[in-house]
Amino acid sequence: MLRFANDHYFMLLLLLPLFIVFYWRVFRWKTRAMQRFGNLELIKKLTASVSRGRQVLKASLLVTVLFCMTLALTRPQIGTRLEEVKREGVDIFVALDVSTSMLAEDIKPSRLDKAKHEISTFVDLLRGDRIGLIAFAGDAFVQCPLTLDYGAAKTFLDIMDPSLLPEPGTNLSAAIRTAMKSFESQERKHKVLVLITDGEDHGDDVLKMAEAADREGVVLYTVGIGSPKGVPIPVYDKYGNKEFKKDRKGEVILTKLDQLTLEKLALLTGGKYYQSVTGETRLEMIYDEISKMEKKELASRKFSQYEDRFQYILGFAIMLLLLEIFLSERLKTTHEWRGRFE
Repeated sequence: MLRFANDHYFMLLLLLPLFIVFYWRVFRWKTRAMQRFGNLELIKKLTASVSRGRQVLKASLLVTVLFCMTLALTRPQIGTRLEEVKREGVDIFVALDVSTSMLAEDIKPSRLDKAKHEISTFVDLLRGDRIGLIAFAGDAFVQCPLTLDYGAAKTFLDIMDPSLLPEPGTNLSAAIRTAMKSFESQERKHKVLVLITDGEDHGDDVLKMAEAADREGVVLYTVGIGSPKGVPIPVYDKYGNKEFKKDRKGEVILTKLDQLTLEKLALLTGGKYYQSVTGETRLEMIYDEISKMEKKELASRKFSQYEDRFQYILGFAIMLLLLEIFLSERLKTTHEWRGRFE
């Protein structure tokens, strides 16, 4: 399969017609100049050693060199090459609460947007660690399995929102259980779960699930996002009008951060609790903690990569340029024209 890494350089090909017109006008100007100087046939005999054909050939070579140089700049690539990548790090799952309570705007622009920004920044910090994503609300599922492809992880992160899980609520137990099942290693180390939520748990006994995670060697870091004070959950209609979510009695539902539960979860597994606030990125602190953990050699991953082919085109262009430089416009003549003295 052929592709061009820098295809925007194809715009330079628009210069080719200008060069062709330029040389055409130069040759016409030379012809007219000789006509003004004297009899054209006589001048051609006097300048028989100068080859118009070679002049045209040299101009054609320069235009071809320009075309090849432009093609080389576009970096044509073809085929694939398999490379083996070995890295050391830990396995990290980030479980993101995508329940409707995360749409609260006590942290601008919203709790969910703030959390996604922090996760994206966290992924940029990773060096050899595998990252996976779990989305949870009333239930949980793996949005992105453990991977070394950080770009793919960010792509999956972008589409995480409340529409992924129609089941309402915030089931922290489901998030921890899903992570425990998704870690590939059977070792009781090298496993980290980062839980980002507003902490309003509506599931089973989450503390017992945290104890089970600790027995499996999972270190749990919790990030509380939002305000401990109750705030309403915004709801927008199709016209963009803002309202607030209400219960069956018509009263506005308030959501607030449950810090106590999150602190207990982290304490049970040897992790730490952080509260995310506007303007600060708590996941950077978590990465500092993770970077101190013992590393392991993760499963090597093979990936395909296109190979550059511009070198051949560039080499061909250089050969043509050298040919143009050493190609003389003059021919070797065996007879000298002597006019009427012959």
